[in-house]
Amino acid sequence: MRKTAAVGIAAALSVAAAGCGSSGSDKSVVTLWMYPVISDQAKSQAYWGKVEKDFEAQNPTVDLKVDLQPWEGRQEKVTTALISKKGFDLVVLGPDQIPQYAQQGTIEPVDDVVAADKTSYLPNSLSALTVNGKLYGVPIYQTITAPIYNKKLFTEAGVEAPRTLAELKAAAPKLAAKKVAVLDYPGKPEVSLNQSFYPLLWANGGSVFAPDGKSVAFNGPEGVESLQLLLDLKAAGGLPENAASKGNDIEGGPLAAGKTAMYHAATALQAVQLGTAVGAENVGIGLPLEGSKRVAFGIPGALVLAGHSGQKDAARKFASFLASPQQAAQLAKESGFFPARTDVTVPDQSAEAKEFAKSLQYAFPGDTHPKARQVMGVLAPHIQAALLGKEDARTALDAAAKEADTLLSSGS
Repeated sequence: MRKTAAVGIAAALSVAAAGCGSSGSDKSVVTLWMYPVISDQAKSQAYWGKVEKDFEAQNPTVDLKVDLQPWEGRQEKVTTALISKKGFDLVVLGPDQIPQYAQQGTIEPVDDVVAADKTSYLPNSLSALTVNGKLYGVPIYQTITAPIYNKKLFTEAGVEAPRTLAELKAAAPKLAAKKVAVLDYPGKPEVSLNQSFYPLLWANGGSVFAPDGKSVAFNGPEGVESLQLLLDLKAAGGLPENAASKGNDIEGGPLAAGKTAMYHAATALQAVQLGTAVGAENVGIGLPLEGSKRVAFGIPGALVLAGHSGQKDAARKFASFLASPQQAAQLAKESGFFPARTDVTVPDQSAEAKEFAKSLQYAFPGDTHPKARQVMGVLAPHIQAALLGKEDARTALDAAAKEADTLLSSGS
C-alpha cells in the first residue's frame, strides 16, 4: 500500500506514476486527486490513509494512491492533466467544472457505478452531474447553504426573521431604525455569485443562461427584480455600508459584530462561527428565502473518471467503494459536509448540521455551463457598480449581458 502523500509532494509523484498502470508487481495502480474537503490536514491524511488501507484490504490486486492536492490552482492543474493524459485516474470535481471536460471528451461517463443504488441518491446530486443524459461524476458528498440569523437583533426590532424575499424587504426599515442592516450581503466581485446574487435570482424564478446555453438570461425580469431588491434594501438601510466591497467572512465581519442581522447563503461552518461571536443561543437557521420558489445553492462533490485512465475497471470499483453508505457517513462526519445519499445516517451530527440538512431538498448546483465561471466574472463587477450607485438595475444587467453574450459566442 502506498501511504497518503503530503500536499504538494504528491503532485509531482503522481505525474511520474500516472499511466504506467503497475506498481512493479501484479497490482493495478489507481491514483485519486483529493482536495481538502477535510480542512484539518492531519485528520485529512489520517482519514485518507485509512481509506487506502480499507480498500486495498478488500481489493488486494489494486494499489490505491490518494494524492492530497490544494484547492489553489485546481482548475488549471486538472485541465493540464487531462490534456496531457497524466496525473490521475480519478479526481474530485463539482458540477460547474464537468460540462467543459465532457464536451472535450476527456472524462468518462460513470452511470454504471451508481446504477444499482440510483434511487438512494439525492436526485439533485445526480442531475447536477449529468451532461447530455450521461452521468459524469459519482457523488461522494453534498454541500448546502441556508440563511443564518441573529435572532436577538430581530427580537429587539420587533420583527420575525424573514422567510420570504418580501418579508426581507419589509424587515429592512425596522432593523435600520436600530442601526442594523437586515442583510449581510457580500458584493465583493471575488465572492462567488452562487453565495450572493444568484440565490435571489433563482428564488425569483430566474436563471443565468437561456435554455439553449447560447445566451444569458440574467437580465430578464427576474434578474432586474432581484437586483432592484438589493438596491431597495440599500436605500432602506438594509445593507451594510460597504456591501459593494465586502466579502462573506463571518469572523471579523458585521454579522459577527451585530451590525447586520442575517446572511442568506451561509454554510453550516459559518453558523458555528456566528454562534461563537454572538452566542449559539442567538443563532437561527432557516430554509432558503422564498420568492416564487425556494432554492438553496448546494453542489455535490464527485469522483470523475479520466478518459485516459489505464485502470478504469479498478477506478470504478474504488468509486463504488467510496460512495457506499458506510464511507459516505464517515466522510460526512469528518468533513462537515453532507452525504449525497438518502440512506445514510451521519454519526454525531451537530445540531447546526441537522438544521442545514433540511434545505438539502432545495439544493441547486447553479446554472451549469462550460463558461459559467467566466460569465460570473463578467456579471459581478456590474452588480458591484449598481450597489455603488453607478448603474441602475436594468442598465447594469443589460451591460453585463451584452459582454456575456459576446463571450458565449466567441468559442474560446
